[in-house]
Amino acid sequence: MNLLKALATVSSLTLISRVLGFVRDTVIARAFGAGLFSDAFFVAFRIPNLLRRMFAEGAFSQAFVPVLAEYKNRRGAEATRQLVDEVSGWLSLALVTVSVIGILAAPLIIYLSAPGFSADAQKFNITVELLRVTFPYIAFISLTAFAGGILNTYGNFTVPAFTPSLLNLAFIVFALFLAPYFNPPVRALAWAVIAGGILQLGFQLPFLAKLRMFPRFRLTREFGSRRIFKLMGPAIFGVSIAQISLLINTIFASTMPTGSVSWLYYADRLMEFPSGMLGVALSTILLPSLAKHHANKAHEQYSKLLDWGLRLTLLLALPAALALALLAVPLIGTLFRYGEFQAIDLWRTREALIAYSIGLTGIILVKILAPGFYAKQNTKTPVKIGLVTLLATQFMNLLFIYVFKLAHAGLALSIGLAACLNALLLFIGLRRNQTYQPQPGWAIFMLKLGAALAVLALVLWFAMGEAQAWTQGRLLQRAARLFGLVSLGAASYFAALWLMGFRLRDFVMRAA
Repeated sequence: MNLLKALATVSSLTLISRVLGFVRDTVIARAFGAGLFSDAFFVAFRIPNLLRRMFAEGAFSQAFVPVLAEYKNRRGAEATRQLVDEVSGWLSLALVTVSVIGILAAPLIIYLSAPGFSADAQKFNITVELLRVTFPYIAFISLTAFAGGILNTYGNFTVPAFTPSLLNLAFIVFALFLAPYFNPPVRALAWAVIAGGILQLGFQLPFLAKLRMFPRFRLTREFGSRRIFKLMGPAIFGVSIAQISLLINTIFASTMPTGSVSWLYYADRLMEFPSGMLGVALSTILLPSLAKHHANKAHEQYSKLLDWGLRLTLLLALPAALALALLAVPLIGTLFRYGEFQAIDLWRTREALIAYSIGLTGIILVKILAPGFYAKQNTKTPVKIGLVTLLATQFMNLLFIYVFKLAHAGLALSIGLAACLNALLLFIGLRRNQTYQPQPGWAIFMLKLGAALAVLALVLWFAMGEAQAWTQGRLLQRAARLFGLVSLGAASYFAALWLMGFRLRDFVMRAA
């Protein structure tokens, strides 16, 4: 399998999901703006979404896929099926338990995660109610990640990559057509979360059945489930530092002026676009191949695959970060500046987006470097690095908020800078234990990349025009202008790379 082709497929399907996500957020911004009800929903949804990233897409996938790949490569089909049955049984039991606890403890969870809301009884009560509706989403999406891990290990990247689109479709349908039937209308968004979770899980089950891997839910400990859940413990922390920091940032933001949570949310959604298309997509295709190289003791191929991932990340993440910072107003103005989303919301969201863009490359690099440890079933090193990163994040939060008075933008900046620190420490760890050996040509690669970035910056700066123009006109007019601007920037960047000798064939890599 050509990994570059697989990356293009996964990224393309992720693009569909992200575009639908922007439609979703445009609809939400137009209907609810950045006020009490939007703050309440974003906090309520952030809790199960945090758990999703920590347990489902984070720790569970990083622990499950390497062990599953080992069983598939070394122990045969029957042992692999029994492993799937065993893991599905224990995972389902744990998820039901967590969901029940979350529903019952919703007031305490909101009080701890958004203490500033307790000063406003209406905001606090609606947030608790929304959390109780959305919390079971963690069960559906965790089982979806379980199914996706199996499909990815067997080389099916397409189905798991398309699956997130179903959640966005549920949001759009509920927000546009069903919200008037709820009181207050924001309740429709909470029920959209549950509908999306059911759709995502149901969509993947037939493909598991086709592989003869439909789980039969066994509560035994005869196979590798104990090892997987043991690996999950440290991995929960190691892969979730940014998510834990986001939760702590929500606590800070809840004490700030109304709208702060929403400004951070909208900026985070824009930042997640390149992060998902590149970081999550690359991590998805890298982990199974790295795990197979480790199982086959192919150390040189393991290192070469990491090198390929790092070069591709820098080639695509750096221009994305630069474009987010330069095009903050065109992006926010085009996607969100309608209805209840006011001019002040645009400028406050812009501050957060620029702050996020500073650390975007680090955020994506963490998703590439961490699998270098997890594919070898090494969860301890990322945990140690994660502890350092978490402490650094909170130190920067205090510094940026109370010393430099950056308010909500300081929270976004601390997340990005901490991710860069996390990526640096992971890189040092991989070099120190000789897991990763850089391939020749890095110096000239970075020089050419820097020149292409300079071309991109100049083109975007002069083509963007006045900021005020991006708040005027209809949605389609703004979208067409934005599409043309982004296309011009991408064309100039890749043309500069081509003129300096970069060719697509240079980045072809075969899967293990």
